[in-house]
Amino acid sequence: MELWQQQARESLTCTQTLADRFGLDSDALDRVVARYPMRITPYQLEMIRQADDPLGRQVIPDPLELADDSPLTDPLNEEQLSPVPNLVHRYPHRVLLLVAGSCFSYCRFCTRKRKVGCAQMKITMGEILKGIDYIAGHPEVNEVILSGGDPLTLSDTLLDDILARLSRIPHLQVVRVGSRAPVVLPQRITAGLCALLQRYQPLYFLTHFNHPRELTKETVEACQRLVASGVMVVNQTVLLRGVNDDADTLYRLFHSLFRLQIRPYYLHQMYLTCGTGHFRTRLEEGIAIMAQLRGPLSGLAVPHYIVDLPGGHGKVPVTPDYVQALGDHARLQAADGTLVDYPQR
Repeated sequence: MELWQQQARESLTCTQTLADRFGLDSDALDRVVARYPMRITPYQLEMIRQADDPLGRQVIPDPLELADDSPLTDPLNEEQLSPVPNLVHRYPHRVLLLVAGSCFSYCRFCTRKRKVGCAQMKITMGEILKGIDYIAGHPEVNEVILSGGDPLTLSDTLLDDILARLSRIPHLQVVRVGSRAPVVLPQRITAGLCALLQRYQPLYFLTHFNHPRELTKETVEACQRLVASGVMVVNQTVLLRGVNDDADTLYRLFHSLFRLQIRPYYLHQMYLTCGTGHFRTRLEEGIAIMAQLRGPLSGLAVPHYIVDLPGGHGKVPVTPDYVQALGDHARLQAADGTLVDYPQR
């Protein structure tokens, strides 16, 4: 058994251990975990100083998650955009293929928190093959994003099999792999994995750092292994209240990623996922933060600040040109010119 597999096996799922370590109410934690699973890797647990610090808030269950703070169970309308199970075809030329039903660590703000790690998201190889067949049968699709759950929870053998099958589809030109493993389990980024990914270029590795404290010696070395193998690494950050909702924190994060040859790609406005309202910031706050970043940061290190519109309408940039304050709502101009209301909190 490899080190990363041992770490994954020893991940914390016991609320009592967490309660004892941070002085929390285990009964309150249990009520949350009964609805939304918890998993924290040993590596990640050691980095958390207290439950409400920027790292603890991201993975420690909070009773606020049980609030009925959004009418949307599937805010991006992925279920309605799935022609076959676990494949989302929202944009004309690219699809999202869910290949794993679990993660190494469960983010409390996840847009798929309603199902990731739950019994209803057990993904079989047969379902993955149906997704690959769908891609093969749609010549307009030239790009696929592997997601889940976290694709790197799969073994190298299984991941290699999936990538090999995709590589044999003539019209498929680009593969992306989305994983938070470099952040929560950097031991997963082995030399063997990097060699595997190197064989399937062009391949983009999408990772997810939210705070500069996540850039430890171990995560930096993991990312350097990916970059050295020729894998193109980009980062997506979610703007989270109490975690990174200030310009100084995001400057330090984006500048550090840039120095590591990791392109800060997106800064996401928090989704309207039920149980995540305590993480949301106002759109005006995000716009103000971006304005403060554009001078100090190199242009190459400034991400696109975007909203993935509710209802599956896709991503739109959030800038003063796109947003008009209208009382308790912001109205966003979508790519087709329509205006879509986005509630603020």
